Amino acid sequence: MGWRLGTEATGRDTGELYTRRGFLAVSAIAAVACVDRTQETVPDSVATRVDGSESEWSLFVGTDTKSGTSTGIYRTTVNARTLAFGAMTLAAETADPSYLAFTPNHRVLIAVNELLAFEGNASGAVSAFRHDAATGTLTAVPPMRSSRGGAPCYVHIDRSGRYALVASYVGGRIAMLPIAKDGSLGNATASIAFDGHGPHAARQESSHTHCILLDAENRFAYVADLGTDRIHVFAFDAASGTLTPAERPFVSLAPGAGPRHLAFSTDGRTLYCVNELDSTLAVFACDAQSGLLQQTHVVSTRPPNATGNNAPADLHVHPTNGAVYLSNRGDNTVVVFDISPSDGRPTLGQAIASGGDWPRNFTFTPDGNGLLVAHQRSNTIVAFRINATSGRLSSPLHTATVPVPVCLLFA
Repeated sequence: MGWRLGTEATGRDTGELYTRRGFLAVSAIAAVACVDRTQETVPDSVATRVDGSESEWSLFVGTDTKSGTSTGIYRTTVNARTLAFGAMTLAAETADPSYLAFTPNHRVLIAVNELLAFEGNASGAVSAFRHDAATGTLTAVPPMRSSRGGAPCYVHIDRSGRYALVASYVGGRIAMLPIAKDGSLGNATASIAFDGHGPHAARQESSHTHCILLDAENRFAYVADLGTDRIHVFAFDAASGTLTPAERPFVSLAPGAGPRHLAFSTDGRTLYCVNELDSTLAVFACDAQSGLLQQTHVVSTRPPNATGNNAPADLHVHPTNGAVYLSNRGDNTVVVFDISPSDGRPTLGQAIASGGDWPRNFTFTPDGNGLLVAHQRSNTIVAFRINATSGRLSSPLHTATVPVPVCLLFA
């Protein structure tokens, strides 16, 4: 098993893609609306605007358009005090924008278009949109570019804002696309495909890259490969636009684990990996100088009494309390892991119903006091309050309705 530089994406059988992504029929939505579920206690520390009105944040929602109920990227507002949602509107019409990322200055939003074919090739696409912070509008910045692999499912922007790094599920490929000063995307300067397979016949017949993430120093790129049970490591060079295999180019996880998403601890010394196929959370010590990963712990993402099928989806580390949060599809829960200060072991502190069906992506509010969860099958986004002391989640506060949400991004 290995990697291949600069080879074209192969048109693999895509039956597993539709199983993996949960592309099931969903109910038609007559209108996009927002509704309140409960009353809540809100912190007194949230500031108001100079004119006395309450502050609000702009939230963008990436969706799955294959169902025919969605047409692109949506936008709403979130009240900074109550977490109530404003009106939901279409911000940009584009095909299957399944993952979104902002450049560091928030002037450009990059979206992957999770397609299987683009410009006659077995590839998805990547799109750029200029963001007007004053109005919240998105304006397409052509041209769309090839992701160099089918069904791109993750995009990450480097700290300088010069490159978009993309992971494509079909064909097991990563690509690195330059971002010009005007926000337009260039053709990939690096494109790497991976070989190999895992023991899960239906899901690991080949490489399936699912996440690519840079460390805080912009030195190393880490790639979660669900199909080969590996995390690949590359040295990242923004000057030359290249990715070079690290001294130790990969670390292996348990056979059949299915690594999906990655997240760093607040100090950057620990890398967390949520595994979709065996419902585990793996912990790695990360050497900042060499990029070397050393696995230290593996724990279940589910309570001991959990039954039935489950597939973890998203993973984030809280910016201030350091707790690890992840979503479980099947169990339909969000879980909170406390991290031991002595040895870094995660302990399951809370497993709470996510308030909808098939919790996919989630995000913290900009102040860290709230958490929003996108539910792919129930077409909802649910807001929770985070306890500032314990890190625990409240019961659901508010619910917004939007067709097939799969990614949430605050401006």
